[in-house]
Amino acid sequence: MERMLRGVAALIVLTVILAACHRTEGPRAQGPESAPDALVTFVELGSVSCIPCRMMQPIMRDIENTYQGQVKVVFHDVWTEEGKPYGKTYRVRVIPTQVFLDSKGVEYFRHEGFFPKDQLLTVLKTKGVK
Repeated sequence: MERMLRGVAALIVLTVILAACHRTEGPRAQGPESAPDALVTFVELGSVSCIPCRMMQPIMRDIENTYQGQVKVVFHDVWTEEGKPYGKTYRVRVIPTQVFLDSKGVEYFRHEGFFPKDQLLTVLKTKGVK
């Protein structure tokens, strides 16, 4: 039992470290589709054919509906000809990738992979989303 608890503790520590590695400490990208009237522009870069990306779709719709006027949600399917340039613009390495831009269009946070809603909300709240 003690060995299992140590394993769980190690997994939690690793998760925190990995999450910290994906934070941005300064401007990394200027968002071409940032919305100056919104507190945050949430850019989702993925594909409609990717399972984790599909899991993000209801979260994106919920954020868009719940935080209307505060958060602009943008989706780019980087596996299409129309979306490929955005993959390059945002330097996407894996999908899905979530990029968060402040009201000036400056990236302040980035996450790669499926992003649970509760953690995503924490990121939005750092810029005053209520």
